[in-house]
Amino acid sequence: MTELVPVSFAETDLDALAAETARVAVFVPAEGTLNPGAKRINKLTKGALARAVESEAFEKLKSGESLSLSYPMGMASDEVIVVKLARTAKGLEARKAGATLGKKVGKAGLAIWAGSQSDAAEIAFGATLRVYTFDARKSKQDSETGGITVMAAKPAEVEAAYADHRAVAEGVFFTRDLVNEPANVLTTTEFADRLIAMKDLGLEVSVLEEAEMAELGMDALLGVGQGSESPSKIVVMKWMGGGDEAPFAFVGKGVVFDTGGISLKPAGGMEDMTMDMGGAGVVAGVMRTLALRKAKANVVGLVGLVENMPDGKAQRPGDVVTSMKGDTIEVINTDAEGRLVLADVLWYTQETFNPVGMINLATLTGAVIIGLGHENAGVFSNSDALSAEFLKAAAAEGEGAWRLPMGPGYDKLIKSRIADIKNTGGRPAGSITAAQFLGRFVKDETPWCHLDIAGTASVKSATDYAPAGATGWGVRALDRLIRDGYEG
Repeated sequence: MTELVPVSFAETDLDALAAETARVAVFVPAEGTLNPGAKRINKLTKGALARAVESEAFEKLKSGESLSLSYPMGMASDEVIVVKLARTAKGLEARKAGATLGKKVGKAGLAIWAGSQSDAAEIAFGATLRVYTFDARKSKQDSETGGITVMAAKPAEVEAAYADHRAVAEGVFFTRDLVNEPANVLTTTEFADRLIAMKDLGLEVSVLEEAEMAELGMDALLGVGQGSESPSKIVVMKWMGGGDEAPFAFVGKGVVFDTGGISLKPAGGMEDMTMDMGGAGVVAGVMRTLALRKAKANVVGLVGLVENMPDGKAQRPGDVVTSMKGDTIEVINTDAEGRLVLADVLWYTQETFNPVGMINLATLTGAVIIGLGHENAGVFSNSDALSAEFLKAAAAEGEGAWRLPMGPGYDKLIKSRIADIKNTGGRPAGSITAAQFLGRFVKDETPWCHLDIAGTASVKSATDYAPAGATGWGVRALDRLIRDGYEG
């Protein structure tokens, strides 16, 4: 997987600033007060830093934004980066400032003079998240980056606080890599193999193959993949770091490529359907994070891996399949396939693990993008308590999410004439009827959320914490959910 940028922590050393060859970052609050590092840099540059801080350009900066002094006099560094940030800034404010710096690392690396900043670990975390490039499929890497050194008043404390952040960042990178991979590389078998390799981290990992799924009656899932040469699979990951309590469950849609099947998608933009396994990618990233930080909780992660292809054996519009639950489903549109995959995996998860709560993630509908754009994932739930827990965790991590309604009034849109239910109700309330469909496969006693991440899993332009492409959205929020609500 893409390696995280090396981050080291050191004592503040004013005398080392003049000879530092990496880019140097320093923080200055809105009122312009210079900390010891800034004062030394100002002295070395014959007052250039103070002039920059007094400028209109600095005044216009928002918290966490920066301006640069290029080739500063009196210093070996090619650039001094002045970040507008209060010394007391914490949490997301500090993290976003770090992400600003992550864009600046370059070959020379970055020396961050954190001094007595209140939340230097968050600054380092933000920078780590932003230093990401997916170039595994290029013959030559686009760019090389040096490391990051954080110079802090109490470096050992900052390093200890950063340790769990690093585990989260690795989970985010793992998710981004999976979502960015082309489908000829990330087949269902390759995906499963990458998850099996996480046994080395202490996860228990097992795979259900097609024969076993057929015995269990998972015809809804198997129908989606029957037109592909790649075998359908369910991968089960278990992290049992708690006591004897029932686990929390994450379930992910893993359609490694979605042509739409017989209901073929238009050619324009179909190449983006390599990201239709985004839900499974997030589940994998969260499970990796929990294992890396040795979370004191019991959590299971299940992903349904399929490929939706047109073929002589492919599922047809009008087919009727029987789910593991026993409900029959009329397939109106073979491009509404993710909900068929999730139906069987959700039911299997409840039957096998009886989870205390369950969240599924899926790049499920284009309708959610029409409604929420790329800023928020759609949240649907049968539990006010669980949805509130998740929304609180998402807000704490700066990951946009918005709850949308559910209700029996929408069921009439997916009522079938010849089966128990049909897999799509057409354009009206498209993301809601998809959630209503999934809710049919959730037991009344199971607190459940469905996260439609079609708009947030992969984007065309850079975000605060990621370049264009896969974002890793959801790993941070779901890790926070477990940390805050389910660890002993």
